[in-house]
Formats: sequence, structure tokens, C-alpha cells
Amino acid sequence: METIALAEVAAVLADPSRATMCLVLLDGRAWTVGELAKAAGIALSTASEHVTRLAGADFVVRVKQGRASYVRIADPRVAELIEHLAQHAEHRPATGLKSSLRARRLGFARTCYDHLAGELGVALREGMLATGLVDTADGLALTPRGRTVLANLGVPVAAGRRPLLRDCLDWTERRDHLAGALPAALLDRAVDAGWVARDGHRAVKVLPAAGEPFAALGVDLDALGGVAAP
Repeated sequence: METIALAEVAAVLADPSRATMCLVLLDGRAWTVGELAKAAGIALSTASEHVTRLAGADFVVRVKQGRASYVRIADPRVAELIEHLAQHAEHRPATGLKSSLRARRLGFARTCYDHLAGELGVALREGMLATGLVDTADGLALTPRGRTVLANLGVPVAAGRRPLLRDCLDWTERRDHLAGALPAALLDRAVDAGWVARDGHRAVKVLPAAGEPFAALGVDLDALGGVAAP
């Protein structure tokens, strides 16, 4: 039965158009079927059929907002599955300048569903541990100091069913970055405050305004490099 289930999951992503749509959705945002069709280079009717297949396999969910209908990844576990499967394609040697630049941008900073990944994401985890904002003595946990710093930065720390913090293996860095409700809230705040900006599919651009808030989180952006010019 496990073999059959695995084959069914593989079949969902076996179609190149469905795989492309899933990769697009990894940026954590909700997309219309029309936008997914354009990204995959297919007809709207075909994209609608693919969304139905993905929804039937619990890969995506449809979300209604007024008259508009959107599609998004069903939950973080699905995002992680796609993220780790994508590593095989991303690890192929880049061909051409455009592919090479894209690979470097994704390697430095990108979204992993709804949180930061890449070199920046790993540095954020290490920085928050080094400055005592996060502690691992009794599992991954936010410290009182961490709550204070995040509150000062305007990052909400809300309790819910989703874990606040957990480790997520970063496939480009081969080390953990932070996932969970808190890193998701941090990314939302960083985008809204103009610390970072989404730069195409999944790539994240670090803006000059990020220096001070990220320093408070234990990250020296100057040492990392990759900050966009004003």
C-alpha cells in the first residue's frame, strides 16, 4: 500500500505543467488559475484541469475572495515535499548567464513556502541562537528576550495550532533554517516594512532598510553580502 501511495504522489508531479505550477506556488502566495496557466505556458482550461488534479491529491486548496478564486499550497508539509523534490533539478549545473544568476539569487535568499531560506535563512537561525533569541535546550523555543526583540520589530508572536518554531533542512546550505508560524510572520513583516522584496519566483531581494532589524536578529548583512543598492 505504501508503494501504491508513493506512486500516486509521484504521478501528480510527473506532468511538467503541474510540476511548474507547484514550483510557482512555493512562494507562499495565492495565485489565480489564469496566472498559473501563464506561468506554465498552457491554456486556461488545461490549467483548470491540473488544479483539479492537484486539489484532489490534497496538494493545493482553492480560496474564494469575493468573486475571485485563488489557488495555494495546501499546507507546509506539501510545500516541504515539493521543495525537497525540486533540489534535484536545482542542483543541475546552470547553463547560461541567466540560469547562473537565478541560481545564485535563490541560493542567497528565497522563500521556502512562507519563510526565509537560503544563506540568509540559515544565517537568521544561527543569529537568533547566538544572540539568545531562540534556545534549543528544551527543543526549539523562543526566549523572553526573543519575544521582546520581535515585539520591538513589530513581528507578531501568536499562539495557534501551527508550531511556532521548527527546523527545516535547507537543501542549498545543507543546514537548518527556521520554519513555523514565527518565521512566516517575520517574512510578512519584512516584506511589509520594506526590509526585503520578492524578486521573481521565490527569490528574495534584501533591501538597505534591512540592516538594523536584521542586526537585532543577530544577522550581519554586510558580512553576508547580497544587499541591494538603494
